Amino acid sequence: METASTASAASSSERITTYRDFYPFYLREHSDPLNRALHYIGTTLVFGVVALSVYLQNYWLLFLMPVMGYGFAWVGHFFVEHNRPATFTYPLWSLLSDYVMYFRFLTGRLGKDLAQAGVK
Repeated sequence: METASTASAASSSERITTYRDFYPFYLREHSDPLNRALHYIGTTLVFGVVALSVYLQNYWLLFLMPVMGYGFAWVGHFFVEHNRPATFTYPLWSLLSDYVMYFRFLTGRLGKDLAQAGVK
């Protein structure tokens, strides 16, 4: 659900101060389904890199995690959504929100979040 502070933060560049206000903003920044799909691919690849790294006991592979995760996400923002990734301003909340969005998508609960955030 959009709150007054979320709307003003998104429109006037004021800093968002609570995660409750950030998550709807984050979802609006990911309104294009293709952008979200690119995020899901990147996040899935991150999990794959972790699993492969543990399986092979080659922990140098973990350096691929940001390349996989952020690479796909930034393509989605710069070339699909045409906006600036929220991670540049809110790195921890953005990382958390990526996983929240991913797991809510996988469990079929993301639609409700998107509707509450005003994403059609």
